[in-house]
Formats: sequence, structure tokens, C-alpha cells
Amino acid sequence: MKITIRKERFTIEESKHVGSAILYGLIAIFILLITSSILFSLLLRFTSLQESSLQYIITIVSFITLFAGGFISGGKGKQRGWFLGGLTGFIYSVIVFLFTFLGLDQLFTMEQFIYHICYTLICMMGGILGVNLSKGSTA
Repeated sequence: MKITIRKERFTIEESKHVGSAILYGLIAIFILLITSSILFSLLLRFTSLQESSLQYIITIVSFITLFAGGFISGGKGKQRGWFLGGLTGFIYSVIVFLFTFLGLDQLFTMEQFIYHICYTLICMMGGILGVNLSKGSTA
């Protein structure tokens, strides 16, 4: 009986650790996205730049932001970076989908769906790198 209690306790503690790692990654993603959105909106407002000229730069910044979020969640989790990063990217996509569906009454287009699959994959790569670099610094 004691063995199963210890195993359940380990599972609960592990799931709390996974949840906090993902939460750190999501918070980082949203802070970075809000900051970059403010920066881009100021650039568009006070310069002669057009939104179409910044489209690729905004996409690159989005990928870097999601990579950083996966990196942070993988670094905090210290194991299974692909899982932590993938779950962080997936939860981000679900939040954006819910905002789009419930707030704007729209579904994802095929292009948005592909972007969010790529976001999740980039977040997975960030999680893998975050775990590997966090293990290298503690060893």
C-alpha cells in the first residue's frame, strides 16, 4: 500500500511541475507577444511603414516568441522537452482559437491552422533545446 501512495504522490508532484513549466512558457509567450505588438503598432502609427511591409517580420517574431516560450517551459521542466514545448504550443493555439471563435465568431482558416501547427512544432524544438541546455548548466 505504501508503494502505491508514493507513486501517486510522485505523479501529482510531477504533474504540478509540468503545469508550472507550461504556465511559465505561456506567460513568457504572451508577454513577448504583447511587447512586440505594442512596438509594431507604434512603428505603424508613427512611421510611413505599411502593415504589408512588416508581414514577414511579424511572422518571424512570432516564431521566435513561441520558440522562447517552449525554451522556457523545457528549461523549467528539465525533462521531456518535446512534450512540454508541444503542450505549451498547443495550449497557446487553443487560447488563440477560443479568442477567435468566441470573441470574433470566426474559425481558423487553413492558413492559420498551418501556422499554429508550425507554432507548436517550433515550441517543441524550443522545449527540447531548453531541456538540453538546462541539464548542461546544472551538471
